[in-house]
Amino acid sequence: MTTGYPKEADGSPTRSSMPSGVLDHNLVLFAIPKKGRIHEDVMKLLKGSGIDAKRPDRLDVAVCKDLPIKLVFLPASDIPTYVMDGNIDIGISGSDMLEETLTAAGLASHSDQSCPLQVLKHLGFGKCKLCLQAPKDLCDRSPEEWIGKRIVTSFPALTKRFFDGLQEKGGEKTSIKVVSGSVEAACGLGLADAVVDLVETGTTMKAAGLDVVADVLETEALLFQQKPTEANGLSGKKGEILKLIESRVQGYMTATSYVMLVCNCHDDKLAKVCDIMPGKRSPTVTELKEAGWHSVQSLVPIKSSNKIMDELVEAGAEDVLAFSLSNTRM
Repeated sequence: MTTGYPKEADGSPTRSSMPSGVLDHNLVLFAIPKKGRIHEDVMKLLKGSGIDAKRPDRLDVAVCKDLPIKLVFLPASDIPTYVMDGNIDIGISGSDMLEETLTAAGLASHSDQSCPLQVLKHLGFGKCKLCLQAPKDLCDRSPEEWIGKRIVTSFPALTKRFFDGLQEKGGEKTSIKVVSGSVEAACGLGLADAVVDLVETGTTMKAAGLDVVADVLETEALLFQQKPTEANGLSGKKGEILKLIESRVQGYMTATSYVMLVCNCHDDKLAKVCDIMPGKRSPTVTELKEAGWHSVQSLVPIKSSNKIMDELVEAGAEDVLAFSLSNTRM
């Protein structure tokens, strides 16, 4: 498949960011961002999932201790390209980076049948928005009023798609210039009339005197892999390792989303307590040595755990405890 990126004679991207000596047909190659806004969250996810490796100083590769997996540290923007082109088996990057790569390759989305990769998990972190931003005193203008203006971005394909969707056929073309960083400074320096850039907290945007005109894309971190084929070997042993990675990641994500609540209650309070904490399937009820008393335990969503603990106390439960989970298989 042609992705629209320039290639060397051997088919690899020009000025490759892939560390030398990485390719190994006996190991699953797992690309993760080497730095940037989601790097720390990704490393925490991998450690919690038991996908652990010691990264040598100044090297962008690390082999896992107990699994046939080699971690490859790459720029987040390059990871979708390497997975699409078959150089990397599985990777994590932002949906903004993935959508930019797919759009530049002429693909509508990762669900496109001709797309060579598939998304396995939405990871729930790294959430922000790609937005059209303009000087604060001009933000009352509609997005259509910025057609034909000078737009600076580091997401040219998504920006073009956004303006193409607004523009009538034969209308004035929008000038899109690409910069790799400090996009928010473009308006103040006279390079742009507006910018398309990521907004997380809005602090950087507001410091540059900008505000949001319109949302272009909502983004978060994704886990994705090559689609399995006989040619890439992902339908065999490597495919089993990819399924194991997905299972471990899901297990850790579940563990960070729930806590185990345990409490004691008398017979006459048992039905009410079980209604308050029904669990994923049902609560576990154990008779205590003291006659008429039971211990009840159940998984509850961590976001509502404090509210549920308050309700248990009001219902007459005692000795209410919450335990964090380190991992799960559910």
